[in-house]
Amino acid sequence: MLMKYLNMSYIDRDIVDRGYKNMKIYTYIKKLTCIFLMTILFVSMVSAVPLDIDGDDLDPLVDIEVTVEIQQIRAFDKDDKQFGLLPCYPIFFKREYIDKKSDPDFYVKVLINNEESTSDTWHDTKYIYDPQFSATVDVPDDEEFVTVKIQLWDWNNNVDVLCDIGDENDDVEITYSIKTGHWTGDDQLDDPSGYGRLNGCDDRSIYRRDRDCELWFNIYQNDYDGDGIPYWTEVNDYGTDPEVNNLGDDSDNDDIPIEWEWKWGYDPFVWDDHAELDPEGDSIDNFEEYLTSEWFSDPFRKDVFVELDIMDEGPNGEKSYFPENSGEIIQTAFDRQNIVFHLDYGSMGGHDIIPFDEMVRRGELHEIYYDFFLHGDENNWRRGVFHYGVVVYRSTSAAGYIFRANAFQISSFGHENIASEKFWADKDTVFGSAYMHELGHTFDFDPIPGHNPSLGLFEHLMNRPYKSCMNYGYTYYTVDYSDGTRMSPDLDDWSRMDLTYFEREWG
Repeated sequence: MLMKYLNMSYIDRDIVDRGYKNMKIYTYIKKLTCIFLMTILFVSMVSAVPLDIDGDDLDPLVDIEVTVEIQQIRAFDKDDKQFGLLPCYPIFFKREYIDKKSDPDFYVKVLINNEESTSDTWHDTKYIYDPQFSATVDVPDDEEFVTVKIQLWDWNNNVDVLCDIGDENDDVEITYSIKTGHWTGDDQLDDPSGYGRLNGCDDRSIYRRDRDCELWFNIYQNDYDGDGIPYWTEVNDYGTDPEVNNLGDDSDNDDIPIEWEWKWGYDPFVWDDHAELDPEGDSIDNFEEYLTSEWFSDPFRKDVFVELDIMDEGPNGEKSYFPENSGEIIQTAFDRQNIVFHLDYGSMGGHDIIPFDEMVRRGELHEIYYDFFLHGDENNWRRGVFHYGVVVYRSTSAAGYIFRANAFQISSFGHENIASEKFWADKDTVFGSAYMHELGHTFDFDPIPGHNPSLGLFEHLMNRPYKSCMNYGYTYYTVDYSDGTRMSPDLDDWSRMDLTYFEREWG
């Protein structure tokens, strides 16, 4: 080959040399092309693998932080006067309290992966509706579970006391998942007291002094796209883009957005008939639960919503009013039973001021109902959610009565007189008891022992075991329904309560 090459002319040699160089260049380009294609294939294979292996970064878009937000705190302080020793007067009644001589001085401890955060102290306050306290901790990005502990304390000069917000133990232990954004443990989905709500009476201590309280909270993690749905769930379960905010999306066209269905464990890509779904049987369907979600409704726990409207002041200073603490006492009675009471005193889109009328007749109540509750719309969505309890100045017939399946009235003039006539009564209890009594008629309690004003003393005494504000013998000094634990004719109002009755008479 060499001799043949040497015997070639200069022209032939040049042609051979150029062909050899071109072949080397071709081989080099071919190798580069192969390397490039293999790199692209490798990158695509890696990006297609879901992050479901322990040890992976569960959210590569952010440095994961977990936040526990305290939303509300309520002491279950209450005078259970129905347990008075004397048959007619609430003497030596049972009292639930945190501090015997003052309102509680609450503070909260939150431990996230054993890292403790403590709130300021809310002094002399039974009800805290805007705590403005949260605890945030940077957690490992490659570990799914985060431990959370919540404690509610009452500050004292000598020894601080741990309050009861749990089932058996006073503190609450929860495990939060970075993958799903949900938690389990002493609070979880389909919990009797509600998801994100703790109830100290869950250990059946309703009528026992146990420093019982309720506490509302939320747990969440930082999220790159701001829709609150964790990266891992978007990539592995939903197939959505973790860099795109999906708030408001309704891929299954069931009128409920993805964020609500994610939170409550529904599949946001499978159509559900939410207008017919009512898992807990409180007559508030899932679509209505979504509409009221900003007010802490729960599709798996019973809720009762009531709109309270009130009459305007009269020309001579005639005032209609409903004591704020009366509403708090009613809420405590309901909430202890895990039927959460929501009184719309202006925070839920209702609470209209009715033009003054010195003496309201039954027919006028129907007009008030249509104009100020339905606002002229018989299909107003609030009709299927809210009971309606209006406070007028004076009314004919009685100081309080039901005038529709879902509506009732009480008069402030009449109940102020009742409070002044009974030496053992206070206005908060009188108004609260009357309002809860009339509300009870929207639950279709039947029979109602002692609900007959013409009963004689003997019959009155015979009905004493039924310790409910529905019983005229307890109206005005107890704000509670009976639990059925005593001899006949006692009945368990909380179990026989018909939460669907108020929707039977539409319009």
